[in-house]
Amino acid sequence: MSLLRPLLLDVVPTIQQTAALALGRLANYNDDLAEAVVKGDILPQLLCSLSEQNRFYKKAAAFVLRAVGKHSPQLAQAVVQCGALEMLVICLEDFDPGVKEAASWALGYIARHNSELSQAVVDAGAVPLLVLCIQEPEIALKRIAASTLSDISKHSPELAQTVVDAGAIAHLAQMILNPDAKLKSQVLSALSQIAKHSVDLAELVVEAEIFPVVLTCLKDSDEYVKKNGATLIREIAKHTPELSQLIVNAGGVAAVIDCIGSCKGTVRLPGIMMLGYVAAHSENLSMAVIVSKGIPPLCACLIEEHEDHIKAAAAWALGQVGRHTPEHARAVAVTNVLPTLLAMYMDTRSSEDLQMKTKKALKNILQKCTYLPALEPLLHDAPPNIMKHIVGQFSKVLPHDSKARRLFVTTGGLKKVQEIKAEPGSLLQEYINTINNCYPEEIVR
Repeated sequence: MSLLRPLLLDVVPTIQQTAALALGRLANYNDDLAEAVVKGDILPQLLCSLSEQNRFYKKAAAFVLRAVGKHSPQLAQAVVQCGALEMLVICLEDFDPGVKEAASWALGYIARHNSELSQAVVDAGAVPLLVLCIQEPEIALKRIAASTLSDISKHSPELAQTVVDAGAIAHLAQMILNPDAKLKSQVLSALSQIAKHSVDLAELVVEAEIFPVVLTCLKDSDEYVKKNGATLIREIAKHTPELSQLIVNAGGVAAVIDCIGSCKGTVRLPGIMMLGYVAAHSENLSMAVIVSKGIPPLCACLIEEHEDHIKAAAAWALGQVGRHTPEHARAVAVTNVLPTLLAMYMDTRSSEDLQMKTKKALKNILQKCTYLPALEPLLHDAPPNIMKHIVGQFSKVLPHDSKARRLFVTTGGLKKVQEIKAEPGSLLQEYINTINNCYPEEIVR
């Protein structure tokens, strides 16, 4: 490095560029080498005459800044402190699209670390120029500029607002139908990072008329486009019942359900969460998920997926769908998913998060469920903390339903209830007494 440093000021331009490229490749390799570039005082030298240099040197210099800044917030801060942002912003106005691209890329790698660095990029005046870059004809430049806007927006509502104020939403929304998959996924990501912060920002994204256009992305052949499309819909749906209703009316719930059914793995995750958010808002929205046949794909995710966090999301979503009324709970229970939830809750190999989510989902559904055939199998395996909810439901239904009372005896349910060890005076014991009081004493004996 100490040998390369003086070459940055060589009289021969090609030597300068090659030296810069070599430094960039070293810094890119790992954080120790990037650290060495900072400590060797190479960055000021790199920047000292950047504005007079040709486009090849500018590209190479932006590459070095990106390579140093990408490793950690501390290294990115070092890049900012040597005055690199002003230079990079000047490069965003360069005539050559390759220089703009390299500068945009470096700014994105600095902004993605945290809100302070992102704010520094905004303060340097990068945002309006990045919005101009997404309007340029070159696809590669559009991609990087959209990605950088996404990295700036993600940290806080205030940063997202600066991107919105520069007029980014309208230009991003126009590119949702661009044939280039990489560009589409960056655009969807940027819109998601804006919409996620607040109702107001989400409404601004919706007002750019992204529905129903964005639903085509859920059928895309590219996994990232699917995933980012579903993420965008999720980030809008989560805010209010009104926004969720708008998505339902546009056919968004049905489209997300199809998407979950047609793919595997982490691509499913945002769609699963989106259904949970929609269902959580109200009885009617939850019914919309049920009517659109959303429960079977959620059950499939619960059973098919290997990753605990995806199973946990599916369990959570099922709990949100089933928690409103007996009708909602029955819709979930008839798919025979309750024993699966119980098994996952009791499986010692399940992650802590999965155990929590399955337990919560079971409680949500059980507290509303009056569909006894689905509850019966659980009587044999449930631990005491779940058992009280199951027995509680039987104690509500059996006193008023003679057919259910008869069935409860013939299927061995009543016998099972006698075997439950309940603390005297506990809620569980009260439920058991209520059930036993429905029957003549000799049957109970």
